[in-house]
Amino acid sequence: MDATPTPCLLQTRDARGVVTLTLNRPAAFNALSQGLIEALEQALEGLAEDEQVRAVVIAGAGKAFCAGHDLKEMRAEPSSSYYQQLFDRCGAMMLRIQRLPVPVIARVHGLATAAGCQLVAMCDLAVAASDARFAVSGVNVGLFCATPSVTLSRNLGRKAAFEMLVTGEFISAQQARDEGLVNRVAPPEALDAEVESLVASIVAKPRIALALGKGLFYRQLETGIEAALADASQTMACNMMDESALEGVQAFIEKRPPAWKT
Repeated sequence: MDATPTPCLLQTRDARGVVTLTLNRPAAFNALSQGLIEALEQALEGLAEDEQVRAVVIAGAGKAFCAGHDLKEMRAEPSSSYYQQLFDRCGAMMLRIQRLPVPVIARVHGLATAAGCQLVAMCDLAVAASDARFAVSGVNVGLFCATPSVTLSRNLGRKAAFEMLVTGEFISAQQARDEGLVNRVAPPEALDAEVESLVASIVAKPRIALALGKGLFYRQLETGIEAALADASQTMACNMMDESALEGVQAFIEKRPPAWKT
C-alpha cells in the first residue's frame, strides 16, 4: 500500500508560465491548516524568484474555495503564543501574494469564508462562479475576523466591509462584484474560461511593465498623495526606459502591433 500522504497544495504550470496553486484539502473545504499555510508560503517564495512565471492562479479542490482557518486544529492547542504564531505566519503568507511581481488571480467557487475570504481579498484579481458565496463569519463563533478585516476594508467600502464583519452574513458572488471584492462573475461551467480570458490578457503584456506597475500600485495605496505621485513619476520614468515600453510606443507611432520579447 502506498503510504505517501496526499499533498495539501498542488502546483501546475503551463507553457506560458502561468502557475496554478490548488488548495488540496477538499474534505476540510480547504481550511488553512498550519501545513497548508506553510506550503503556500514556500510555493509563493519560490515563484517570487522565478522570472519565467507570468501569472498565478489560486484555486480550491472539491466543493469550496477555502473555509478559512482550520478551527479543529486551532482548538486543539489553545495558547496565546500558538495563536500569535499562527496568525503572524498566515499574514506573512498573505503578504507574499501582494509582493509577487506578477498578478495573482483567485478562482473562487463554493464558499470563501473568514481567512478564505481574506485570501480572495489579498489576491490582485478574483473571478467567481455565480453560485459562490463570501463571508467573514468568525463573529458567529465569537471571534471577530480581525486579520481578514485588514484586506476586506482595502477592497470594499468601509460600511459594506464593516457590515460583513459584524453580522457574519454571506454575500453572493454578484454582491461581491458590486462591492469590489471580485472582478468578474461567470456561470460555474464557464468559470475556467473566464479565468483564462483574464490570464490571456495579462500574459499578452510585458512582464516588466506589470511587475513595476503592481509594486507601485500597492505602495501608493499605503502612502500620502504627494509621496505617491513622486513614486509614480519615478516608476513611469523607469518603465519608459525599458525596451518593452520603447517598442510599444514606437509601435503605436508606426500604427503596428508591438513586437515584445516577453
